[in-house]
This record gives sequence, structure tokens and C-alpha cells, in this order.
Amino acid sequence: MGKFSRDKGSRVERKIVNTLREAGIDASRVPLSGAAGGYYAGDVDIRLGNRKIRGEVKARKNGSGFKTIAGWMEDADLLFCVANNKEPLVVIPIKEFIEILKHTQDPEWFTNEK
Repeated sequence: MGKFSRDKGSRVERKIVNTLREAGIDASRVPLSGAAGGYYAGDVDIRLGNRKIRGEVKARKNGSGFKTIAGWMEDADLLFCVANNKEPLVVIPIKEFIEILKHTQDPEWFTNEK
């Protein structure tokens, strides 16, 4: 990977981490942006109590590969992507993701309608 791509990746990862932190989420970039693998796999760590969620960040200049996803999500809060014999994937806008993370400790949130 070239320096420009690495720098862009780091910049986008920092932006994601900062967005999460501003919302009160304990998030950090993974050292070496996951290039070392193993313990350092992935790009972003999110701490929820004693649990860690690892995230991968993908960025595209023109959104190639993302336009179809955005179209599918136009009238939806979540997108479930299901391939045969694979675990389903969930795509969710970051605002919804943050809302869910912030309220995982609030049992009343799950009983109230949006």
C-alpha cells in the first residue's frame, strides 16, 4: 500500500474514532491499523465494559461498492446482507450505531419505542 493510501486510511480511521469519542463511546485506533494481524487485527477498537468490539474501516473516493448498499438502505434503518452458508452481515448508519451503543447500559431504552 502506498503512502497516500495509508495516510488516507489513517485519516478516515481517526475521523471514525473521533466521531465515536465525541458521542461518549470508548474507541481507539488499532496500532499499525491492523497490518500486524493477530492481536492487532482490524482498524478500530470499541470498548463496552469489559468487552471489546473490533471494527474494520473501508473508504472509497467515489463510493464504489457502497452505492448499491446506500440505495438498498434508502428507506431502512438496517441492511441485512445474507450469503448462502455464511453468517449474515448487518450494515447500519453510524448515528444509529452510536445510539445503540450509548443505550446498551439503559434497560429502559429497549422497552421504549423510537
